[in-house]
Amino acid sequence: MSLSDAMHATGVEVNYYFICKRKLWYFTHGITMEHNSTRVEIGKEVHKNSFKRKNKEIMIDNQICLDFIDKELIINETKLTKAMNDATRYQILYYIYYLENKGIKQVKGIVHYPKSKKREIIELDGEERQVLDKVLKFIYAIKKSNSPPSLEKKRKCKKCSYYELCFS
Repeated sequence: MSLSDAMHATGVEVNYYFICKRKLWYFTHGITMEHNSTRVEIGKEVHKNSFKRKNKEIMIDNQICLDFIDKELIINETKLTKAMNDATRYQILYYIYYLENKGIKQVKGIVHYPKSKKREIIELDGEERQVLDKVLKFIYAIKKSNSPPSLEKKRKCKKCSYYELCFS
């Protein structure tokens, strides 16, 4: 597998990799449960009602979808809470990484948390590029697998839209 094969991941897939590899497998095999989640609906409303003047949901190569990007090449992402901070951080880092691989340099990211009125600036460094190289290969392997990764019960599982699927 080449890195270009691995670069066929979406931002959501990178996010799910850090949240739960089993959720990633379900999602990439067409099993979606987000439509049953109140938290997902609230997150969509926060996204919809934030930055109303911006041209949102910028799709690039039918691969990554940015909430919005401004003139200074800053990718902006809006999230409900910091609960999945690593997942969100690597989702944005992947967007920066993806754009860099297309020859677009000096891209940064900002995650906005409107509920807490905070934001976090995100920049990609060499160590994180190496992490993303490995993560993209793992995502590729999970997507190609015929069965989901083993079930791991974690505290965050109870809030997951896939909870019933995993634990019923």
